[in-house]
Amino acid sequence: MSIKRTLTAGAVALLAAGPAAAEKLSLGAISGYLNGLGTVQADFTQIAADGSEQTGTLYIARPGRMRFEYDPPQETLVLAAAGAVAIFDDKGDARPETYPLDRTPLNLILAETVDLTRARMVTGHRETEGGATVVTAQDPERPDTGRLRLVFTGPPVALRQWQVIDAQGGVTTVMLHDMQMRADLPDRLFNIQLNTPEGGRR
Repeated sequence: MSIKRTLTAGAVALLAAGPAAAEKLSLGAISGYLNGLGTVQADFTQIAADGSEQTGTLYIARPGRMRFEYDPPQETLVLAAAGAVAIFDDKGDARPETYPLDRTPLNLILAETVDLTRARMVTGHRETEGGATVVTAQDPERPDTGRLRLVFTGPPVALRQWQVIDAQGGVTTVMLHDMQMRADLPDRLFNIQLNTPEGGRR
């Protein structure tokens, strides 16, 4: 499966185990954590459905914005902003492929208000033997856009990984490392136009 097809489904976790928790985290607590996430930066390791692996840096600016920068030699850049997901491939094409954000599972965590208690949104909610909480969610209005499986540790709640499961059953896993709150992320990081070749990306 190509990286473009994989990321089109939504973009993206197999994570280092966190400390054991007494019981699984509630959907309300997880929703509150995601709504308060704000602007963050983390390193990531992505494992595609075909087993290929890439690393890079992830930036999130909720609501609605996310940026995946892949380390060399991979030069793919994925941006979620202004209601769209733009995929800049590593071949230097002039324009990115773009898709509506609300047609990808990423919209589940980038929405202005995350409410995992909505009817038919969560299809799985369990605790692992290691004490992590795993939540599998879908857009109840668009279940054909794929599912997102999120892994949290806590309390305090912390996002450790997510997996995108596309409509064909392909799974993209992204492990998050060293997540830090950032108050100084510039808007240009999430500006699709500024990241085109003519906008100065290359």
